[in-house]
Amino acid sequence: MTDTRDRELIAMVADGDRDAFSELMSRTEDMVFAVCLRIMGDREAARDAAQETFVTLFRKADRYKGTAAVTTWLYRVTVNTCYDMLRKAKRRRAESLPDHIDPADPQSGDGFVSVELRGPVEAALRTLPEEFRTAVILRDVQGLALIDVAEILEVPVGTVKSRVFRGRKLLAGELGNLQDGSERRRDDGDA
Repeated sequence: MTDTRDRELIAMVADGDRDAFSELMSRTEDMVFAVCLRIMGDREAARDAAQETFVTLFRKADRYKGTAAVTTWLYRVTVNTCYDMLRKAKRRRAESLPDHIDPADPQSGDGFVSVELRGPVEAALRTLPEEFRTAVILRDVQGLALIDVAEILEVPVGTVKSRVFRGRKLLAGELGNLQDGSERRRDDGDA
């Protein structure tokens, strides 16, 4: 039902219907911003990327072919927009605001826990190579199915599995989880 409405809306947007664009944007803006925030690692950059994603959506709605869900297509547009902006940002680096100025994510449940964990997790995500970071964000943070992530990233499912596995391993190492879990068990067995 949702995808049917999204398909109707994207067709109307392709015909220049601004009301349809507003409805589609309101239906997907949280999803788009969440992906942008995780990939960009900075709220202001994420806002810019989300805005640019919706500008692209409006301009290129006629390019939607209907072979995948509208949200899958929109994830792809979002990821590409973020990649483009990250490449441009590498050419001109700017310091981001300190973490204490960044407000808590209202979508994250317990505010105290999310504030405590958000900084280290987001910092660890930023250390991952782009291809692993995007796969982990789409799979683990956004909760997308492997086949959907593969379609968004335009790679085989096996590649997605590998990127998610390697990204999780790097993330666990960065956060210190590896030694608390699997490595300690191996050491105990050797004693």
